[in-house]
Amino acid sequence: MSQEDFLSLDQIRFAYRDRLILDGVSMRFPRGKVVALIGGSGSGKTTILRVIGGLLRPSQGRVVFDGQDVHALDHDALYLLRRRMGMLYQFGALFTDLTVFDNVAFPLREHTALPEALIRDMVLLKLNAVGLRGAAQFRTSQLSGGMARRVALARAIALDPPLVMYDEPFAGLDPVALATVATLIRKLTDALDTASVLVSHDIKEVFGIADFVYLLASGRIVAGGTPDEMRGSDDANVRQFLDGSIDGPVAFHYQAAPLAEDLGVDR
Repeated sequence: MSQEDFLSLDQIRFAYRDRLILDGVSMRFPRGKVVALIGGSGSGKTTILRVIGGLLRPSQGRVVFDGQDVHALDHDALYLLRRRMGMLYQFGALFTDLTVFDNVAFPLREHTALPEALIRDMVLLKLNAVGLRGAAQFRTSQLSGGMARRVALARAIALDPPLVMYDEPFAGLDPVALATVATLIRKLTDALDTASVLVSHDIKEVFGIADFVYLLASGRIVAGGTPDEMRGSDDANVRQFLDGSIDGPVAFHYQAAPLAEDLGVDR
């Protein structure tokens, strides 16, 4: 298995009943790289994260993570595999009744039999990596949005997973907090040699830290390349998304019958 194939998606197809979400999606995620998924709302980005984690089963295609076919595993094997996947949820998803320390300690207590003294040291090291060791005993209500996202990042890497997925990690952050979280994602990817999958709409920060970018539209990959290649592209899909244009391949209106027909108006 090559470095490029640490995580691979091959011809993934997924639908919610009759609504096709992913249509023949193939991707590669190597270790030590930040690979970003961009695209409009409803293009299938978060669904890809759920398929990778085994929460959703595709009707076609394979997800191979470190040599294992994710959707061929039984319940126990999938549970073990997920211990090697970190997840930073949109808005953090911290446990509101736990301290910062206990939030980060949670996966260590849940998935390991390590002594509490060692867990303490590991938690403090993770919090130190995100600059919040001094906030270990804070309640979540005492955290700003940026601080909460950094605590969630420390929790996501608590088990030193070789894969970390980020679902809109910059949403709702002020410019300083946003830049801080983006820098942490890049530094932790390099330091821990993780495969980082980044879903975001924030083009400036994404292009500042990503090694490769996939653009999705209508459940398909319509473009892919390095940030520089994407900036220089004259592809209509790329230009519409990067320029924020209303006019382009992605229509404003979701497919529907003519308005007059729905309203019962005679022509």
